[in-house]
Amino acid sequence: MFFTKVHGLGNDFILVNKNEIKNLPGDLTGLAIKICDRHFGVGADGLVLIGLGKEADLAMQIINSDGSEAEMCGNAIRCVAKYAYERGLVRKTKMAVETGAGIKMPELIIDNGAVTAVRVDMGTPYLEREQIPMTGQPGRVINEPLVVGNDVFNITSISMGNPHCVIFVPDVTAVPLENWGSRVETHPVFPRKTNVEFVQVLNENEVHMRVWERGAGPTLACGTGACATAVAAVLNGYTGRTVRVYLYHGALDIEWAANNHIYMTGPAEQVFSGEYPIS
Repeated sequence: MFFTKVHGLGNDFILVNKNEIKNLPGDLTGLAIKICDRHFGVGADGLVLIGLGKEADLAMQIINSDGSEAEMCGNAIRCVAKYAYERGLVRKTKMAVETGAGIKMPELIIDNGAVTAVRVDMGTPYLEREQIPMTGQPGRVINEPLVVGNDVFNITSISMGNPHCVIFVPDVTAVPLENWGSRVETHPVFPRKTNVEFVQVLNENEVHMRVWERGAGPTLACGTGACATAVAAVLNGYTGRTVRVYLYHGALDIEWAANNHIYMTGPAEQVFSGEYPIS
């Protein structure tokens, strides 16, 4: 099976063009777990399968390293857009991509013939509790206390087509990510689990984020998480509607525009290509 290893700010994926595979395994869950293993496989946060879309230029399917399927991934879609353009699958610089969270619109930023960044129209954020989804009384979840064992977190929850729980902290580097992240992810109030972002506000234009991703654990970056973080920062009055979100290896620029759409701009990189044996 031909594949290309890609990453967005260190959030890495194994990208497979389904049109290049004659006999794609039926067990995609098992395939993702094996190929994403960092010791016995290629190693990645997820497996991304692309093909022709029914109502768009491309279709994208994301399977996390634990075998669960994600509706959407901001870092992955930037990588998909760059890959599709550079491989000639899509000839235009603005394309439509079908995802589990609907059609998204990435646009390539090109300088001297090279793709330097990708700006993605991520659509509108979902703010009502049932849209995230969360159990409880209808309404928005903004700075709401959540009891997790002996800890209490003030959470702001948003869906970007996938669920996010944003927790503002005074020092993001001091967060015990694996302890807190795993416990919040699987809290019963989230029937489909949740991604968890811990965020330190630096000023009205910048924040620092660490993420625990649903189905993948701690990752170096999360595009939808950065979008959710920017929305949560606005809802809590911490920032304006244009926010730079710093991650481990760089930043994403997020804009919550007047049309209520979220626009994410950031890099995408191809690392190497290869073949993976399947039977």
